[in-house]
Amino acid sequence: MNKMDLIAAVADETSLPRTKATEVVDAVFAAISGALQKKDEVRLVGFGSFSAATRKASTGRNPRTGEEMQIPESTTVRFKVGKQLKDAVN
Repeated sequence: MNKMDLIAAVADETSLPRTKATEVVDAVFAAISGALQKKDEVRLVGFGSFSAATRKASTGRNPRTGEEMQIPESTTVRFKVGKQLKDAVN
């Protein structure tokens, strides 16, 4: 499922026009992104939790040359699945 499929599913489920469903989906994504940028955790009960995590700087190797290189610290997004979603998939 891609974003357009998700918008179509929301439109069908809620009887909203696709333009409104697009606005709703975009607003949800923007709210999640905004919270994660502020390092807040987003908990959707039954679905899961999104959180921003910092990866420490490390040393890696260039696969072409084998030369050691520094990998800088970075921020990544983590997702922990909720019980209801996990049960629904199993």
